[in-house]
Amino acid sequence: MIDFLFVASENDALHNCKAGGMGDVVRDVPREIANRGDKVHVVVPSYGRLHLKGDFISNLNFRLKGQTYQAEIYSVPPKKEFDNIKHYVIHHPEITSGDIAHIYHNDLTEPFYSDAIKFFVFCTAVAQAIKDGIFGNLDIVHLHDWHTSTLLFIKENDPTYKALKNIRWVYTIHNLAIQGIRPFEDNYSSVRNWFPEYNFPFDPLRDERFPDCINLMAVGIRYADAVHTVSKSYKEDILKPSRPPEFIGGEGLEMDLNQANKEGRLFGILNGSNYKNIREAKKGELFYNVIKAIFPWLQQESKKYKSDFLAHTGEKILPYLHKKPDFVCSSVARLTEQKFYFFKRSPQALITILEKLDTINGVFVLLGTGAPEYEALLRKISYTHKNFLFINGQSEDVIDSIYLESDLYFMPSLFEPCGISQMLAMRNGNPCLVHNTGGLKDTVENMVTGFSFDGSTYDEKIIDMVHTFDEVIDLFLHDKPKWESIKVNAKNVRFTWKKSVDKYYKLLYEIDSTSNANEVTLTRISKNEDVEIN
Repeated sequence: MIDFLFVASENDALHNCKAGGMGDVVRDVPREIANRGDKVHVVVPSYGRLHLKGDFISNLNFRLKGQTYQAEIYSVPPKKEFDNIKHYVIHHPEITSGDIAHIYHNDLTEPFYSDAIKFFVFCTAVAQAIKDGIFGNLDIVHLHDWHTSTLLFIKENDPTYKALKNIRWVYTIHNLAIQGIRPFEDNYSSVRNWFPEYNFPFDPLRDERFPDCINLMAVGIRYADAVHTVSKSYKEDILKPSRPPEFIGGEGLEMDLNQANKEGRLFGILNGSNYKNIREAKKGELFYNVIKAIFPWLQQESKKYKSDFLAHTGEKILPYLHKKPDFVCSSVARLTEQKFYFFKRSPQALITILEKLDTINGVFVLLGTGAPEYEALLRKISYTHKNFLFINGQSEDVIDSIYLESDLYFMPSLFEPCGISQMLAMRNGNPCLVHNTGGLKDTVENMVTGFSFDGSTYDEKIIDMVHTFDEVIDLFLHDKPKWESIKVNAKNVRFTWKKSVDKYYKLLYEIDSTSNANEVTLTRISKNEDVEIN
């Protein structure tokens, strides 16, 4: 049996511990690994709340800011129990809950200030838990995004944690655009403030664009044994420089990524989707579930600033309880530049799409929360267009109903490392209209399983997006056999975690699924001869 530890900021195997697709991956990959007979530990921050229903395991004592810190580690119950998987959270008063999904902070004036602090504490606590043997004898630690790369910084710079050198370290990039850049010195949220006893070199940690800063995304790329991106096409994209908004590539880290690729450490493996143990919605309850979600939101103090808008949304929904629209187009996503830049820069494109929908008694249902400027724009359009139903909140019931009851799922992402939403929509037989980029290119085949738009310039992309939407509606109205064929093809496509994790074992973990843990450990030690064999 091989022992894995997954370290992440999100884990959708737990209640209320997800902000994006990373949560789905950290939920599903351990289940596939456990299904093979191997053992998985999954640890995330508590954010001051997830430990409350857990079982205390141990105190963790470690050094930060030149003093002794004490955190607590808890075993916590998942949504569903699976053999060979154990879930943990780490609690400390400085691992705080943010304003984005009660996980991340949105520090507008000094990005990553609050999040760097919480993840410095979290990662050091995880390092101590590994040293203390909380997770047993680990073979592989799988890290996710910049929030966890401090563990590699600790491994390289703190001899106290020599136990970390026994392990193979895998680093997954979910979103290269969010890099966790912080000053080296002269800031409370700097590396020197939190690790004053480390004699670390600046150059291997430095951001190429901001030489007085550490780039924690780059730390993961530079120090991991294997670096993984979540689709083949996204890997190809990030090896090239970005040219925003026409093309989003390596985001300043393309030199590091090309070096990792040259060393044979960089891999592009498409994420999978879950096709069993699915939380199913009941058909025909989309608009009812929206109304049911709005009433509790209206009573939440944190949503008082938009209570008038929520009431407006409920009023718009009421007619659809009695008479359903003839066509439902939908989107579910965080309201960010990545997901809806096209709408923010060219609102007229969205308005043109709404006008087209209005001619066929169609509606656009968009669910999401996020950046204030995006929320404000979409609320404004909702007030002026009766068939734009902007659900400005988060509800699993509504989301499940959207994936079940849409006629077309719209995903106009500026860039997309992999994307999970299109897979969930296709799982229900709903064609998707996507931007031909990254993982969307790898999952949606134009006029076969869905539709895609593209262009060599921004203006060409916007024109093609609106033109393709028109073609989609015309196909729906005038070529039912072709439309039904695309729906069937979308439903039949399978992006299974089994196929993906087969590649994980071979490429990322460098293990044969028939190997035993002792063989794996000895193979790794032979590559690093200064590590003692226990």
